[in-house]
Amino acid sequence: MRRIPSLDGLRAISITLVVVGHWAELTYRSNVAGAFANLGVRIFFIISGYLITTLLLKEQRKTGTIRLREFYIRRAYRILPAAMVFMLPVFVIFWDDLRWYHIAAAALYLANFDFAHPWYLGHLWSLSVEEQFYLLWPGALKKWQRQCVLILLGVVAFAPLFRIGCYFLRLHGRADETFPAVADILAVGCLLAIFENRVPRITRSFAFLLTVPVVLVPIYLGLLQFHMTAALLFLFWPVLHLSIAVLLLHVVRNPYRVLNVEPVMWLGKISYSLYLWQQLFVFGKQARPWYLAAIAIALAAASYYCVEQPILKVRERRTAELKLKSELVAAA
Repeated sequence: MRRIPSLDGLRAISITLVVVGHWAELTYRSNVAGAFANLGVRIFFIISGYLITTLLLKEQRKTGTIRLREFYIRRAYRILPAAMVFMLPVFVIFWDDLRWYHIAAAALYLANFDFAHPWYLGHLWSLSVEEQFYLLWPGALKKWQRQCVLILLGVVAFAPLFRIGCYFLRLHGRADETFPAVADILAVGCLLAIFENRVPRITRSFAFLLTVPVVLVPIYLGLLQFHMTAALLFLFWPVLHLSIAVLLLHVVRNPYRVLNVEPVMWLGKISYSLYLWQQLFVFGKQARPWYLAAIAIALAAASYYCVEQPILKVRERRTAELKLKSELVAAA
C-alpha cells in the first residue's frame, strides 16, 4: 500500500514533541514540557492504531481474511532489526548496571511492566505497548470482527477505570505505562480506521478549533504535575484523543504542504530509529546539551538507511515472491 499522505509529517511532529519536550523538561524542570512529550507519544499511538487497522481491514476486504502469520512476519521485518541494533550495544555498554530482568524485559517487549528499568531503556515502554497491541488486536479483529467496535469501546471505557484502580493500589506512576492504562489511545485510532468513511467532511475552521484541546490539555496535565483527576481521565483525555484522531483524518484527506514536504517527511520516516537513539543523547539522568541531538539524528539516519531500508527491501522481495507463487498456483 502506498504511503498515506501526511502520516510521516505527523510522525515528525510527534518525535519533535518527544525529543524537545523531554530535553526542556530536564533543562528547565518544566512539567508542561514533559506533558507535550507525552502528547507526542499519544499521537504515535493513535497513528499506529489507525494505520494497523487500515491495513488489516484492507487485507480482509481484498482476500476475505486476515493472515496473522504474514502480519507478524511483516511486523518483525519492520520493528526488530532496528531495535536489536539499538539494544545490543546498549546492553554491552551498560552491562555492569543491568540486571537480567531488565535485559529480558527490553528484549521481550515487556519494558512497560519493568517498573525499575534504567533510564536508557525507559523509552522502550511505548514500543512494548505497540508490540502488545500487535499481539492482541489483529487476532481479535479477525475472530470478532462484528463485535470489534464494542471491544474497542470497552477498552476506551476500561482504561480510566484501570488507572483509578492503580491509584488506590498505590501503583500510580508505575502502572501508568502498562498496556491496559494506555490501550484506549490505540483504540481511538482503531475506531477512526473503522469509521473513516462515515465521518463527514471536516472543515479547516473546525480542524483549527480542535487544536485548542491539543494545546490546552497537555498544559493542564503539566500544571497538575501529572497527578490524575476525574476530569482528566473522563473528560480531557478523551477529548484530546478524539481531537487528535479527527485532525489526523483531516490532514490525510487534505494533505497540507507543510506535512508533506521532503524534509518533514524524512524526519517522519526516521522517527522510529530516532526514538530509539535519542534517549542516550538528548536526555537521561540529567539534561544533555541540545546539540547532542545531532548525534542522535545521525545514528537514526544510519539505522534507517543501513538497517531499516535494506531489511524492508528483503521483506518486499519476499512478498513479491509469495504473490507470484500464489498466482502460479491459481493459474494451474
